[in-house]
Amino acid sequence: MPTLFNFEVHTPYRLFYSGKAQAVILVLADGEIGIYANHSPFTGVVVTGILRIKESDGNWRAAFVSSGILEVKEHKNVLMVDSAEWPEEIDKERAIESKKQAENNLIDKNFKFEVNKMKEKLKRAEYRLKVLELEKKSG
Repeated sequence: MPTLFNFEVHTPYRLFYSGKAQAVILVLADGEIGIYANHSPFTGVVVTGILRIKESDGNWRAAFVSSGILEVKEHKNVLMVDSAEWPEEIDKERAIESKKQAENNLIDKNFKFEVNKMKEKLKRAEYRLKVLELEKKSG
């Protein structure tokens, strides 16, 4: 039987996930990382992307997460992000529209802060759509 560990995902508005996991995969500022039981403790900066959780039953679940902090400890691993959504919570039409708006706004923006804001909006929309694609392939 695989070794399990406690994993939680928090947003400012809710406890998004709490349970035992076999593995967790997500993207940090310096690249993708996999967390397993007995991982060395550390804290890392999470960037917008896809969170994959291999649950205690061996099934993988994918979710969209925005930027945040991952804290890995001996007794519990906690991910704190600005937002997180399961595939069934993502409004596909809204994500497509948001992606189009961000792409159009990138063309019109001249200031660096505007460009960075639109790039982040575009990234969020693209990852929401990728989570939906993953769910469609696995379901």
